[in-house]
Amino acid sequence: MLDVRRLRLLRELAHHGTIAAVAEALAFSPSAVSQQLSVLEREAGVPLLERTGRRVALTPAGQNLVRHAEAVLERLEQAVAELAHARRGLAGPLRIGTYPSAARAIIPHALAQLASRHPGLEPMVTEVDPASVAAAVRAGELDVALVHEYDLVPTEPEPGLAVTQPVFTEPMYLAATAAGTVAGHRRSPWIVAPAGTLCRAMAVRACRAAGFTPQVRHQVDDFATVLALVAVGQGVGLVPHLGAADPPPGVVLTRLPMHRRTRTAFRAGAAAHPAVAAFTAALHTAVPPELGGPPGPL
Repeated sequence: MLDVRRLRLLRELAHHGTIAAVAEALAFSPSAVSQQLSVLEREAGVPLLERTGRRVALTPAGQNLVRHAEAVLERLEQAVAELAHARRGLAGPLRIGTYPSAARAIIPHALAQLASRHPGLEPMVTEVDPASVAAAVRAGELDVALVHEYDLVPTEPEPGLAVTQPVFTEPMYLAATAAGTVAGHRRSPWIVAPAGTLCRAMAVRACRAAGFTPQVRHQVDDFATVLALVAVGQGVGLVPHLGAADPPPGVVLTRLPMHRRTRTAFRAGAAAHPAVAAFTAALHTAVPPELGGPPGPL
């Protein structure tokens, strides 16, 4: 009989490519991961791995087993969801991932709605860059998370992960000391997010679409700080609607033909879990009216 926990390790190895990366993602030691995968190979009775230097490639049998593992893990999530429906009332922890601007502008309102409807739930919020969400959700560190994508940086489907249709869509703005265009700032210093983030990729691609590579001066992962630096003449930047609230004096926001879309993500098979569904419903009520949320009180 194949062990589900070992199948999960094999699935993560298919995504991460190295024993060390799997160990880091799942908070195991590399030796423990290697040992468990060796046990899985003995259970399977055929070679599942081919080691090439530091990386580990899956054999055809290993790749086939990963496909089955994805289906097995999805069915287990469906079973968990059905069991949750059989209980009376929602209770216990709900681990929520979010990016910073939504954590400030959307999440508090959603949690208030969640508390009024399901007081037994214990939401636990963690800020996480959308680029890191898939690994955290698959590893069980998060149950549901807000993820976003930009027009110029569409996200690719992640195995083991399911996402909703967009919950809301934000316009993007050029933040500068005067109205202008992205192309008009080819010689300006730019304030962008750190490497490896979707926000950084968005800014770089927007500039390249305008015919130049940005001259990066500051690397900042906080839109309020971006606006503060723009206000004192330290450069220009791109900010979404949620990050553009209350700009400091001297900052001019020019709306661009670009957007950021936010969705919720969770493990494949967990869409029907009542806690996940309850959070998604509460999230919709927390979206500001200008972003497509429900109208405010008359």
